[in-house]
Amino acid sequence: MNILIVDDEALARGRLRTLLGDCQDTVPCTVGEAANTGEALAQLTPTGGRAFDLVLLDIHMPGQDGLCLAHALQALAHPPAVVFVTAHADHAVSAFELDAVDYLTKPVRRERLLQALAKARRNSRSPAPAAAPGVPEGETLLIQDRGRTERLSLAEVLYFKAEQKYVTVRTATRSYIMDGSLSELEAKFAPRYLRIHRNALVARRAVRALEKHYDPEEGEGWAVRLQGLAELLMVSRRQVAAVREELAG
Repeated sequence: MNILIVDDEALARGRLRTLLGDCQDTVPCTVGEAANTGEALAQLTPTGGRAFDLVLLDIHMPGQDGLCLAHALQALAHPPAVVFVTAHADHAVSAFELDAVDYLTKPVRRERLLQALAKARRNSRSPAPAAAPGVPEGETLLIQDRGRTERLSLAEVLYFKAEQKYVTVRTATRSYIMDGSLSELEAKFAPRYLRIHRNALVARRAVRALEKHYDPEEGEGWAVRLQGLAELLMVSRRQVAAVREELAG
């Protein structure tokens, strides 16, 4: 992997470089450094001369901060994966809204960094993926929508949610409804979808964070955040461990 460390503190960059060196036996990599957003963009834009697979990005920096840089990277034709590395845990929601692969708090430990590197490798972005990892190309669902039958690629489906008499099928851009049961969908797509609640299955590839959350109906509990969606989905207490295992995997 080609990795760019972006942090305004030289000591912090040095520590991450050392940790990456300790990870070489598991994840071989070459490492570059930038002290601010301007230096980073100079290396990450097409004219920079070097392609990076991953950016380890601090948030609090003078001038444009790490969130601004992550937003700018989304405009690139082939953006690198982003892992935020910061002393502040209060920006996690904003980070995952920018499709960050992971969010590490300082001081970073080798084991936690290895997990983030593994996620970055699994979630490496391509220009126009035909199907999400683990989803056979061309696998579709038949959706009855406003009097017509429509084929929906399973690669687009972020979650299935059981309502009273139907199942909501959610993609990043819209919702559909279909007949059937959640149990049937779980049995058919279990390798790719994770049960997080009695009424919800989520795409394993889209799981980005597990957060404390208050729901008016269920009270204090946990919710999962999915890549590409602002809404949170409640996680039942019995499924919290499974979600944590998925995030750690």
